[in-house]
Amino acid sequence: MRAHQIMTRPVITVTPETTIVDAANIMLQKHVSGLPVVDATGKLVGVVSEGDFIRRSEIGTQRKRGRWLRFILGPGKSASDFVHEHGRRVDEVMTKSPITITEDTALAEIVDMMERNNVKRLPVVRGDQVVGIVSRANLLQAVASLARQVPDPTADDDHIRERVIDAMEKNDWCPFGLSVIVKDGIVHLSGVITEERSRQAAVVAAETVDGVKKVHDHLCWVDTMSGMYLNSPEDDDLAKAS
Repeated sequence: MRAHQIMTRPVITVTPETTIVDAANIMLQKHVSGLPVVDATGKLVGVVSEGDFIRRSEIGTQRKRGRWLRFILGPGKSASDFVHEHGRRVDEVMTKSPITITEDTALAEIVDMMERNNVKRLPVVRGDQVVGIVSRANLLQAVASLARQVPDPTADDDHIRERVIDAMEKNDWCPFGLSVIVKDGIVHLSGVITEERSRQAAVVAAETVDGVKKVHDHLCWVDTMSGMYLNSPEDDDLAKAS
């Protein structure tokens, strides 16, 4: 399998000028742990993640280094730490020049890159434009959906997947972090919804696409105020049966 067969799209992004507070709220509301950063032309310029919010002055978790270590590291490192801990904009804390993959990158290579670089997500680019993102969650969804089916999805499955995504992306009820995996015409939907009626709309949208034989609902409901989440009824039933 390749990146385009499991990646999440549309991608939730922020700009370099987005405030730290706004970026943190977007991650909480959309139930994602990282966001690609794009400039005014849509070009990928960085990635901001949960890790960038660990060392922050607001919560008193700045790095505390002894005098000798500060001397060894030099003033440059202290200056960088200060910006990261006190900066107010995304461009002051983000990882610049992030590692990326293309739509045709094989899953085995993606896993190697994640392990080698100790990252949890990789932006998928076409040229310098972000077209998707592959996270560890996407890999987990692929394993859960396809572990019992050895062959890769076919070209027909890829076309079905594109049509399912197209049918949802244009609607305001489209799940956040939508992930669609198709094998032999069987569709697995994953992502986050904040309104239960969106679940039925997503399933119906997939069911009406030509070539779809069955739709499995793995959409997670999240309360944007409390952060509480619930698995899909189908996943809950499977968990109880196991």
